Amino acid sequence: MKLFKTAFRSLIGNGLKTWLNVFVLSISFVLIILLQGILKGWSSQAVDDTVKWEIADGQYWQSKYDPFDPFTFDSSTVEIPTVFKKDVDSHRIEPILITQGSIYPQGRMQGVLLKGIRPNQKLLKIPTEKLNENSAEIPVVLGAFMAKQTKLHLNDVVTLRWRDKNGTFEAADIRVAGIFKTSIPTVDNGILWIPLDRLQQMTMNTNCANLLIKSPEVKAVSLPGWTFKDVTKLTESTMLLVKTKSIGTSFMYIIFLLLAMLAIFDTQTLSIFRRQREIGTLVALGMTQREVVWHFTLEGTINAVLAFAVGTVWGASILYYMATKGYSFNMDASEIGVPMADTMYATITLGLVINTMIFILIVTAVVSYIPARKIAKMNPTDAIRGKVQ
Repeated sequence: MKLFKTAFRSLIGNGLKTWLNVFVLSISFVLIILLQGILKGWSSQAVDDTVKWEIADGQYWQSKYDPFDPFTFDSSTVEIPTVFKKDVDSHRIEPILITQGSIYPQGRMQGVLLKGIRPNQKLLKIPTEKLNENSAEIPVVLGAFMAKQTKLHLNDVVTLRWRDKNGTFEAADIRVAGIFKTSIPTVDNGILWIPLDRLQQMTMNTNCANLLIKSPEVKAVSLPGWTFKDVTKLTESTMLLVKTKSIGTSFMYIIFLLLAMLAIFDTQTLSIFRRQREIGTLVALGMTQREVVWHFTLEGTINAVLAFAVGTVWGASILYYMATKGYSFNMDASEIGVPMADTMYATITLGLVINTMIFILIVTAVVSYIPARKIAKMNPTDAIRGKVQ
């Protein structure tokens, strides 16, 4: 305790230089927590939104279905297994039928993906209840980004062309029954949601689907011709994207941390050089060389402790704001196919704060110890004379 008090008084005696080091280190402290919190929040939000809008508790894919290969849509359109009939009737499993089509907004042709879904489903957040409307035109709902790209508005009527299972082209008018806002591009970009029974009738694929969405109430089973993919598997690409971004943003706060560590290293080295006589006197008065090393190591480490205090003073309000109010980006993430909400919230946990503090303490202690090692080689007599071996 006495050694800590001595080191603290010596550090405070350095004046402005100490507080500059502390402030730079506090920036690194807050920045690490903030960036990691944002990435953690993004990860949680992306997975949560994907579950709510697209996958529920998992999906059964027909074995030939590949979402990245449109040529598999026809071959993977098969009859819904009878083993799931009870769960399908009780809406604990929702079948999805997928096919390609073209629309002609403002005289332009644009390829679309038609996804058939039951209007009274409750597993996904998509407002499919709007598909219950009875009208001469086929009702569809689409995402805000899709509406922006096609310049379609609520109640607009546009021609849709598709091909049935026999390869015959058909056409009909569709009406925009609803437009929804979502952060999940795979629910919005290039997609029109249409009543399942209407799409089955249009394509002549009665009681058929490409994939089945499962409720948490239904236990996953193994079924020939179908592959079950759980939430972890279906959100794997999103988690990989977040991990990649985490590695990239790490360079930013590493630069700040290195600047702070360099300042501490230079300060400690200069301090040892200028205080040779003081060190020699302390050793001559009975302080062991090991205690002197600990003294200077503690001086550097206390920089981190002070940085935590300073960072808490000016950074707590920023972290609280990011965790509660979030930050809005002036861009639509759907344009780049990234599952990102308009407003990002940081997820700040006690574990994140403690781990960051431990990391900075260890790094600071190591950086402070390196120049302090030279003290162990110092001869007390030469030190008092101002000479270093």
